[in-house]
Amino acid sequence: RLLDYPVDMEGQIWFLPRSLQLTGFQAYKLRVTHLYQLKQHNILASVGEDEEGINPLVCLQVKIWNLEKRDGGNPLCTRIFPAIPGTEPTVVSCLTVHENLNFMAIGFTDGSVTLNKGDITRDRHSKTQILHKGNYPVTGLAFRQAGKTTHLFVVTTENVQSYIVSGKDYPRVELDTHGCGLHCSALSDPSQDLQFIVAGDECVYLYQPDERGPCFAFEGHKLIAHWFRGYLVIVSRDRKVSPKSEFTSRDSQSSDKQILNIYDLCNKFIAYSAVFEDIVDVLAEWGSLYVLTRDGRVHALQEKDTQTKLEMLFKKNLFEMAINLAKSQHLDSDGLAQIFMQYGDHLYSKGNHDGAVQQYIRTIGKLEPSYVIRKFLDAQRIHNLTAYLQTLHRQSLANADHTTLLLNCYTKLKDSSKLEEFIKTKSETEVHFDVETAIKVLRQAGYYSHALYLAENHAHHEWYLKIQLEDIKNYQEALQYIGKLPFEQAESNMKRYGKILMHHIPEQTTQLLKGLCTDYRPSLEGRGDREAPGCRASSEEFIPIFANNPRELKAFLEHMSEVQPDSPQGIYDTLLELRLQNWAHEKDPQVKEKLHAEAISLLKSGRFCNVFDKALVLCQMHDFQDGVLYLYEQGKLFQQIMHYHMQHEQYRQVIAVCERHGEQDPSLWEQALSYFARKEEDCKEYVAAVLKHIENKNLMPPLLVVQTLAHNSTATLSVIRDYLVQKLQKQSQQIAQDELRVRRYREETTRIRQEIQELKASPKIFQKTKCSICNSALELPSVHFLCGHSFHQHCFESYSESDADCPTCLPENRKVMDMIRAQEQKRDLHDQFQHQLKCSNDSFSVIADYFGRGVFNKLTLLTDPPTARLTPSLEAGLQRDLLMHSRRGT
Repeated sequence: RLLDYPVDMEGQIWFLPRSLQLTGFQAYKLRVTHLYQLKQHNILASVGEDEEGINPLVCLQVKIWNLEKRDGGNPLCTRIFPAIPGTEPTVVSCLTVHENLNFMAIGFTDGSVTLNKGDITRDRHSKTQILHKGNYPVTGLAFRQAGKTTHLFVVTTENVQSYIVSGKDYPRVELDTHGCGLHCSALSDPSQDLQFIVAGDECVYLYQPDERGPCFAFEGHKLIAHWFRGYLVIVSRDRKVSPKSEFTSRDSQSSDKQILNIYDLCNKFIAYSAVFEDIVDVLAEWGSLYVLTRDGRVHALQEKDTQTKLEMLFKKNLFEMAINLAKSQHLDSDGLAQIFMQYGDHLYSKGNHDGAVQQYIRTIGKLEPSYVIRKFLDAQRIHNLTAYLQTLHRQSLANADHTTLLLNCYTKLKDSSKLEEFIKTKSETEVHFDVETAIKVLRQAGYYSHALYLAENHAHHEWYLKIQLEDIKNYQEALQYIGKLPFEQAESNMKRYGKILMHHIPEQTTQLLKGLCTDYRPSLEGRGDREAPGCRASSEEFIPIFANNPRELKAFLEHMSEVQPDSPQGIYDTLLELRLQNWAHEKDPQVKEKLHAEAISLLKSGRFCNVFDKALVLCQMHDFQDGVLYLYEQGKLFQQIMHYHMQHEQYRQVIAVCERHGEQDPSLWEQALSYFARKEEDCKEYVAAVLKHIENKNLMPPLLVVQTLAHNSTATLSVIRDYLVQKLQKQSQQIAQDELRVRRYREETTRIRQEIQELKASPKIFQKTKCSICNSALELPSVHFLCGHSFHQHCFESYSESDADCPTCLPENRKVMDMIRAQEQKRDLHDQFQHQLKCSNDSFSVIADYFGRGVFNKLTLLTDPPTARLTPSLEAGLQRDLLMHSRRGT
């Protein structure tokens, strides 16, 4: 593709594709003077001559070609209009078209510029007007789009101007009074902010639409200026020629050798420089630069890849230039870090440690910090190492070892100001180091105040308390700090440091523990929320803290028992132990009596009703008799109460215990009788009292009573005479009652047998007139039973459970049958039990097996009076028989 330079090929336009095979078509009859190919559209604008004559107003025409459409094999020409709009003949010097196809500008040698506004491809939607008039030939034009504003740069041989062509009136700004020759202006890409470049003989100037930008002093007479991929391409020669001579014949130009320089304006270096002979133009296409010389040659310039460029700069130690180049080529962060590292190594090898560490700092996040740290571990370079570590922490990339090393640098330098600046960050979000590691290092180095500051501000409570208690020995401050903590931290730290605090400040520690175990809220200076509900710790867990402080322990326990009655059992056990110890060691009778009352009051508080084992052991250890007896009684340990009085030979108390608790444990009377029977002294009074109660309650067989008293040499027959007489009288009465009951049972049995015989041998007459269920008059069909009950058939069917049983007699009969079956079961069980007992080698295991299966329990239940309604004589008889049988069985 050709650019906007004059050509003369007999009116033809030629296309050179990548295959380098020329194709063309006849665009004008005479010659083509200017071409402009749009980058974003396949549209070509051309200026040329169609007719030969002396009037250039007619023969010089502009044609717009649509290269995508064809007209007889040639591109379609969509519009033709005169190039010179006025009446004065002139020559076209330059041409430019806006990429949106709405603007086209044509410059002339007489200093005028025409603007074609509207759709340039159609006549109806565009109009042409003169935008600029001047006295100097126009050498360059360029459109610049900034948002919705469109600017047109106009450069002549003597000045540079800009117009706003997207609005009305086309306001003009004169940017400079220096111009340039033909082909010596270009528009840069966004890397240079789309600035307009004007290449003068002394300098190259860059312009914004409203002002002049930077300039670069490039020597030599400029022939061509071009912009390619961020590079400024300048063709120049040393011999200076006036710009006006460009409009004279080309033959007058000498064929001096020309210099092609490619400048990297961003990085400020010459990317390429070469000498050519008579350059026609420099073209940019297919990602390369092509230099067209007048001898018919085309030279291709291909840009080297970024890595090759960087290696060339590295060899020359041009690291700054390499860095700038890498940034302009948008090299990734890893690549930049590699350059910074090489630059740092270069400076380090030269002895420039300050500069080296600055380059190493730029590698943070990519280069392993140990690579840099090893280089600066020498003490003479500790400042450089400190600077690197500081930046490492500011970027939150430091680990615990880096923090340790940095703090050691500070402490070795004794730089307290830097140390404070490092640790006293504005907020917790700005912390760039491991706080715990910093605290350890500062504590080890003796910077306790700095370590405390970190621990307090970053809520490392354990470290704060360790420093206060173990290093500074400030127990009061430590205790106040604990009082400011939330409940969980306060509880855990009191468990850890409570003994130390109790040893040095017992009263204050006790007060804090009281609050911690009742209704804890952090103090006003702390971080806790005063409106939050109070918490309480388990007071029992803090008892070991008072190991060597019994006075404070007693105060704490009494406070807990008063303020918090539902305290754990260990609180009351410990408090009882303290009171009993004080009672046992007290010599003053009045004080001892007071302590005795306090101990009894605590025992009677109800806290030892269900769990009294430990309290009982404490009372026994301290020989607290009243407490022992009270706990025995609360635990219903009547046997122990009895034995206690027996050991102390308190006869009346033994009788009192039996009277008070004998109903609950009848064996107490038997034990009392055995106790008094073993005594050799005269205990007739107590034996008589015991016998009287045994006889009233029938607690022991008479024979057992006699055998028990036979062991006492002082006991005589007179002691049990009244007991035996009363017992014999009762047994005689019982025998008479038993004989009467036997006689009644025999008569009842005879009557029943006669009734059975009559039912078997004699007819039964049914004379019932009413139904035994509904009590209505009987009607056929009806049902009659031998027991004498009659029923309607429908009543019987509704209420009967069996066709063979009377519904009225069935409940009573069922009870009798159950009793008979129980008797038979009992008999069978008895026989089986006796058989196994005789045949077994281990009789005790057989008995234990029957007890384990509950056999005897079932038999014992038969002694309970049946709830069924039986005749009085039969009920009493059965009870007696069952009772007698059960006694024989046992």
